[in-house]
Amino acid sequence: MSDEVLVSVVDGVLEVTINRPEARNAMSKAVAEGISAAMDRLEAENDLRCAILTGAGGTFCSGMDLKGFLAGEMPVVPGRGFGGLTDWTPKKPVIAAVDGFALAGGMELALACDMIVANAGAKFGIPEAKRGLVAGGGGVVHLPRLLPRQLAMELALTGDPITAQRAHELGLVNRVTEGPAIEAARELARTIAENGPLAVAASKAIIRDSWLWDVAELNAKQGPYIAAVFMSEDAREGATAFAQKRKPNWQGK
Repeated sequence: MSDEVLVSVVDGVLEVTINRPEARNAMSKAVAEGISAAMDRLEAENDLRCAILTGAGGTFCSGMDLKGFLAGEMPVVPGRGFGGLTDWTPKKPVIAAVDGFALAGGMELALACDMIVANAGAKFGIPEAKRGLVAGGGGVVHLPRLLPRQLAMELALTGDPITAQRAHELGLVNRVTEGPAIEAARELARTIAENGPLAVAASKAIIRDSWLWDVAELNAKQGPYIAAVFMSEDAREGATAFAQKRKPNWQGK
């Protein structure tokens, strides 16, 4: 893996760090491939319960590396999109820990994660229109689903950023912290990692996928996602541990 992406494991949580601080962590092809490879590891290793995606040097990601773009490079992984993450999602949760700027593709990368924790000084925006471009990594299609249409329109057409606090008020950010975002993200990740992994994965899948379901079919369509969870050893272990007033020993099966 390129040294432009750093990977470590802390208490069952995979921490993935974009490591191009000299370029404000602008997304390169190598970084996109590194993030994609890290997500493969998240999927493959049973002991890993969730991931945190962050940036080195006080910035999350300033978007696409425009120098690379001018040279013909696109920071996209086939089938996985910008940054190796905007066109798909792993089964396990991914938390974005945002310090500094999450702009353009950087904001789209954060939105591709399942939750966002941000430092109070962080800013979010899709300024592509200021460069004659369009937020094609999901910004202009996902924001109208997450925000009132008029607010999504303002973000896209002005290109102006919003603060972490404003993003929190709008429901885009889960938690705002005065300290480094990674610390608050670790706290959130630890809470998730204590829960049944099959239940977490199924809950994430239903929340993600149900955007596309017809309202009349919501209950029926969630059935296949849930059936395996209720029949699992983890389900019995969770009930047994509750009755015995102890922590469950999850097996992921």
